[in-house]
Amino acid sequence: MSIDRYYTLGRSGLRVSRLALGTMTFGTEWGWGADEASARRLFDMYLDAGGNFVDTADLYTGGTSETWLGRFAAGRRDLVVLATKFSYNAEPGNPNAGGNGRKNLVRALEGSLRRLGTDYVDLYLVHTWDRLTPVEEVARTLDDQVRAGKVRHVGLSDVPAWYAARLQTLAEWRGYEPLCALQLEYSLVERNLEREHVPLGLELGLGVMAWSPLGSGLLSGKYRPSQGAAPVEGRLTTLKDSSNPGFQKFNDRNWAIVAELEKVAAEVGQPMAAVAVNWVASRPGVGSVIVGATRPEQLETNLRALSFTLPAELAERLERVGRPESHFPYTFFEPGIQGMIHGGKPVGSKPAGYRPEVLIEGAGAGVE
Repeated sequence: MSIDRYYTLGRSGLRVSRLALGTMTFGTEWGWGADEASARRLFDMYLDAGGNFVDTADLYTGGTSETWLGRFAAGRRDLVVLATKFSYNAEPGNPNAGGNGRKNLVRALEGSLRRLGTDYVDLYLVHTWDRLTPVEEVARTLDDQVRAGKVRHVGLSDVPAWYAARLQTLAEWRGYEPLCALQLEYSLVERNLEREHVPLGLELGLGVMAWSPLGSGLLSGKYRPSQGAAPVEGRLTTLKDSSNPGFQKFNDRNWAIVAELEKVAAEVGQPMAAVAVNWVASRPGVGSVIVGATRPEQLETNLRALSFTLPAELAERLERVGRPESHFPYTFFEPGIQGMIHGGKPVGSKPAGYRPEVLIEGAGAGVE
């Protein structure tokens, strides 16, 4: 793997880097993040390394992330695959300034286009299921934006697997633009999407865009059990008492995972963060891994994740230490019960792993 080898995202013709640049850190409105000069340097570093896939959202830093990206991409817009998201409300008291209904979707997209300084986005995603808007309305409105030329491809983030399956099936049935991406949290310490979302993506043509591959910083290398696992200053410590479950990472299970990651990283001679990102990038169904940073050295470490191959035995150690506990009904899909169904004989299945139809090596190169 390398960052300048571009794979099609899901069942689409959109070529993207295996590592995407996440820009939730672009802006200091949330009390942490990069100022504009630092953010521009990160953006330039990423593109100079060969990356082409940049992810943002209208929510991020109150719109600053989108505004800065519009400035940074000026003059090279067509070189960048730009993804943004909508769902969250930035106007308290106005119920139609949030959610996934047609009124807010169109309003949010127009706002994103204005801040980004562009007339189209390459990938537009529902940020979070709102538990209210009919799936038919979401599917049709997303398709309308594609037909209007304001959106090239569509996807979902942070939704139940059944919802994604229903929307994709509806799109195929009615001839709407199909989904090509599922953006979900995925790391050594957060693997719940393996039960439903990964098989769904492989079956219905949705590439997983993995966010927070470092477990909100837990796997970044700043926490080293060999030196004591006490929380250190950082985003996780600052937000550990917040209502966002994504920042509730301090527990015994996760410390065991961090300890194993530290040992594996030492054996392979790579930073802990690079090993953690490498592991996610190599998992079945993953189309791209979103990496973020506030400092150049952090981005440099993340980009190293594609420069080496993690030996199978080391990857298996990491897989084993964080393997999700099996629950009903998933216990019925494991080898023991499945053997009773298939007469104790091995049966064929689809290949494990993300299988792109097109691989382009560098600009103007051939395909294989």
